[in-house]
Amino acid sequence: MIEHSLSLCYRNKLILAPMVRVGTLPMRLLALDYGADIVYCEELIDLKMLQCKRVVNEVLSTVDFVAPDDRVVFRTCEREQSRVVFQMGTSDAERALAVARLVENDVAGIDVNMGCPKEYSTKGGMGAALLSDPDKIEKILSTLVKGTRRPVTCKIRILPSLEDTLSLVKRIERTGIAAVTVHGRKREERPQHPVSCEAIRAIAEALSIPVIANGGSHDHIQKYLDIEDFRQATAASSVMVARAAMWNPSIFLKEGLRPLEEVMQKYIRYAIQYENHYTNTKYCLCQMLREQLESPQGRLLHAAQSSQEICEAFGLGAFYEEMTRELNARRAELLARTPEAVAEPAEDTSGVIKMAVKFDRRAYSPQITPKMCLLEWCRKEKLAQPVYDTVQRPLDRLFCSVVTVAEQKYQSTLWDKSKKLAEQAAAIVCLR
Repeated sequence: MIEHSLSLCYRNKLILAPMVRVGTLPMRLLALDYGADIVYCEELIDLKMLQCKRVVNEVLSTVDFVAPDDRVVFRTCEREQSRVVFQMGTSDAERALAVARLVENDVAGIDVNMGCPKEYSTKGGMGAALLSDPDKIEKILSTLVKGTRRPVTCKIRILPSLEDTLSLVKRIERTGIAAVTVHGRKREERPQHPVSCEAIRAIAEALSIPVIANGGSHDHIQKYLDIEDFRQATAASSVMVARAAMWNPSIFLKEGLRPLEEVMQKYIRYAIQYENHYTNTKYCLCQMLREQLESPQGRLLHAAQSSQEICEAFGLGAFYEEMTRELNARRAELLARTPEAVAEPAEDTSGVIKMAVKFDRRAYSPQITPKMCLLEWCRKEKLAQPVYDTVQRPLDRLFCSVVTVAEQKYQSTLWDKSKKLAEQAAAIVCLR
């Protein structure tokens, strides 16, 4: 058995819950700022993680787990390393262990989602689907406890009968896990159903390991002091907060909730600093605005189609420009130090028509892009369709594309964050 690093304690803690699309790096850092002791990432599926490679991002000072299509699936940084718990969706012990070993040097704990009732989780036998298979639960958790150096936990829901629930959690405890989170609702119940504080209390009294109470947002938790009231009502060791923290992560602040606009601006700053994708940033901000989505601020957010537009909607346009300059300067400095890391398009670039252009989404409708325009032009002129050759620069993972049309090559000299954007820029050069 591998010796565990048990520096992460689950007693008397305020915890940010794992929330799909919400628990990305900006939200986790913001929750830590406001007083959360432990932060969980969103549930990430084992099969997706096993396709990822670990990349040290020197520009952002992060560790990124990058999918084959170059999407960042999980991003973390040194500041949260001792307090972030990686939650996975899995239905297989060996895959779970492989994922744990992939991330264990960059996180403080490993958690298995055994409570999510949503179809995207249960359809593969994951999440709440595991509750009906105690043997599989035991195998997954035992394998993780024996095979990873980080403390292992799981998150469950209560079963239809309290007797069955207690039998399950005692079996879970015997696997050697460090703590168990209990969402006090049954698999078929939703947030509008009352949370069962009594069931969580019965579990807490039956186990010797820490029990983390979850499910109290709105009905029980609307401000900081409510968190302790919920803990006492459930006799739990700690409390995990989900929706209340999604609506306003300053719920963890002893001094009370901060004004929402202040919280949102702070979130945006983290999102820009760590190059969070604008669609994810926009989604999280919409969850915070809630009933204010029809306000002037909400309409500006709804219309935003880039990180820059989101910043401008919240009076942070100057911050966006400053941060962009700073990140670009870091990239230039790193490239100057390691010129061998500079990748160029594979073919001979002599005769390539080059321009310094970028694809600006705001200049085009979603239905009409430069690539689409170029393809239609080639069809009209009875030419072969455009051929794109795109490379990625290893150091900063930026992309450059060369498009060939009628045996002539076109390229933007500006590197982009994604393959798609680089190809759009090359198409613009050709169209001009």
